[in-house]
Parts: sequence; structure tokens; C-alpha cells
Amino acid sequence: MGSNEMVMVPEIKHTKLFINGEFVDAASGKTFETRDPRTGDVLAHIAEADKADVDLAVGAAREAFEHGKWPRMSGYERGRAMHKLADLMEQHTEELAALDGADAGKLLLLGKIIDIPAAVQMLRYYAGAADKIHGESLRVSGKYQGYTLKEPIGVVGIIIPWNFPSLMFFLKISPALAAGCTVVVKPAEQTPLSALYYAHLAKLAGIPDGVINVVPGFGPTAGAAIASHMDVDSVAFTGSGEVGRLIMEASARSNLKTVSLELGGKSPLIIFDDADVDMAVELSRLAIFFNKGEVCVAGSRVYVQEGIYDEFVKKAVVAAQNWKVGDPFDVATNMGPQVDKEQFERVLRYIEHGKSEGATLLTGGKRAGDKGYYIEPTIFADVKVILTSTRRTRQKVYTSCYSQGENN
Repeated sequence: MGSNEMVMVPEIKHTKLFINGEFVDAASGKTFETRDPRTGDVLAHIAEADKADVDLAVGAAREAFEHGKWPRMSGYERGRAMHKLADLMEQHTEELAALDGADAGKLLLLGKIIDIPAAVQMLRYYAGAADKIHGESLRVSGKYQGYTLKEPIGVVGIIIPWNFPSLMFFLKISPALAAGCTVVVKPAEQTPLSALYYAHLAKLAGIPDGVINVVPGFGPTAGAAIASHMDVDSVAFTGSGEVGRLIMEASARSNLKTVSLELGGKSPLIIFDDADVDMAVELSRLAIFFNKGEVCVAGSRVYVQEGIYDEFVKKAVVAAQNWKVGDPFDVATNMGPQVDKEQFERVLRYIEHGKSEGATLLTGGKRAGDKGYYIEPTIFADVKVILTSTRRTRQKVYTSCYSQGENN
């Protein structure tokens, strides 16, 4: 974290939009910066998609769906292509984990043993399902035959967040590809690098042109264009509730496209007197500080019954102080930097809110180091809460609130 430390920067090979099987500049020629959260330095200049580029990507996806071979392949053939893409991902695990590490501040080690393998497993799961999409025969009255036939919906717009760039990419595209759909993906503007690399690998795997299109850009422009596009049949989004509402509205105002939303939430932990305190401390630490708190189900509140409250708080403070903050490419690091300057400043503002509202700061609360977007693991106690439960066990609960970034 010191200003004199050297950081490893992976080679950035792909910075343009991926439309119809080719890497191309944005129609406007505009680019935006993606920065390394370890230093704040620019990693690359990325082509910035706007409505015109989304139109081109959707047009390519529509052509591939209506006239291309992907929806007309057997499920077995689609599955084979998806498995080939998974094979290429496994061959490039180190490089892919490094891209997410440098772009998002994620731990390189966990990327290699969790994020990329989980993305591969997700893709292989749906590859195996591609030839198992069946309808049903229905018993109906009279001299009639009833049956259902499941068909691909068409062009799917996909908008993913920055906290798990690889996992979210394949969580969304894998079922769409298995069904025979074509996709237009807008990765988060903070973390476009791995999505572009996956597009390159998809081309190498033999997935036909136009089936996967990747258009990095910003929500109010590229994202809005996808959500309101008359030729997008379905849109999938993971992110904030506020943006989820905008996507539902845009979808309704356009062509009533189907919408799949996964939105952020608050996830309290409740720990009772009969719990194993050491285990509870370790699990609560992991629940909030894993992935530097940038998890939509991060355990940002901990309710502890009064019989073990003091012991829990004392041990939780020590655990937080032992959680090493540092370069995510260092195998000894537990927590890297927040994803970008905006998230870094948001977390620091939340910490200041906690102080101003009378909560007791037990540990952390400051920037860690003098460079990059690192923040000390932080715990508040004596947080003012309103308890609505009438159950006695809940009325006796106290709270110890961790503060770190959340993806909502």
C-alpha cells in the first residue's frame, strides 16, 4: 500500500467493443478510463458504447438469432461449444484472475481457486443442460393432443455489476446460451476487462459471430439503451434497487420485455448465547470482509444476545485488526482495495455517518496506506436501532455494526 511498492499489472489485450465477432471502436470514437484500485492509476482506455453501438450489437444478436446457426444447433452441439469455452477459461485461469484482480481489487489467489473455477463450473452446468430442455405432453378432454414446447426467447440484454465480474458474466450468459439465445452484455464500467477477454475466448471456442456481444459503457447511456431497446426480448440485471426500478420502467415503456432482477439487500446475522463464540466471530468477519465487503448479501449488521455480547465484541475487534489489508496479488493479503474512488469515498462517508450519529467506533474507520482505495476493517458498536419484533429473545439483542462497501 505504500507509495514505493511495485504492483503487478497484467497485460491488457482487449479494450474495444466486441460486436458480431469483431473488436471495434465505439461509433463516437469515445473511450473511458478503467483504473487500478491498488494505485488509482489508469489501467486502460476502453471503447465507450452508446446507443448507436447498442443498436449495432442488438442488430448482430438479432441476425444471429433469426438467421444464424446457434439457435438451430442441437442442444448437444451448443453444449460442446460451451464446454470448449470452459476448457479455454481453465487454460487462462491465471490471466483471467489477474484481470479481475487489477480491475476490481479482488484477491488473485481467490480468483484462481474460487471465482474463475466457479464461473467454469457454472458454464459447464448449463452446457450439460443444453440438450435436456424438454416440454410436456398434457392430458386434455376430447379428441385433442396438448403439449408444451420450450423455445429460446431471442435476444437477451445483460447488465452486470463490478463485484464479481467473471461469476456474474457466466451466471447470466450461460442459461441464455444453453437455450439458444443470443446476448448483448454490458459489463460494469469499473470492471470491463475480463468480459472482453471472455468474448475473445468465445470466438476461439467456435461460438458463432453475433451470439455474444460485449458493449462496455455507462448505465444512463449503454445500459438504458439495452433496457429500452425494442428488439431486445429479455433483460437481466444485477445491481441496486434504484436502477432495477429504472430497468423495469424502461422495459414496460418499450416492448414489455421480460425482466430478471437480482438486487442488493441488507443481511443481518443473529447470534444467541448458546453459540460457539469463536466460530461466530470468524463467520461474521468473513461475512462482511470477504471481497472487501462488496457483496450484496454482506453481513453488515450483527445482533448479539447480551449474555455473550462483551466477549463477542472483544474478539471481533481483535479479528478485524488481524485481517490484513494490502495488495490483492499478495497471497498473505486478506482484503484488497475498494473497487474505485467512488465506492472508497462512499464507505468513508458511511463511517463518518456512524460517528456523527453516536455509534462507538471500536476499530478501523480510516484509509489504509497512502495510495489506492484501501480502507481499514471497521466495527461500530452502540448503534441506534429500532427493533420491531415483539419476541423477548429479539428485544434483548444488541448490535455491533461492521462498515464496509456493499454492492447496492
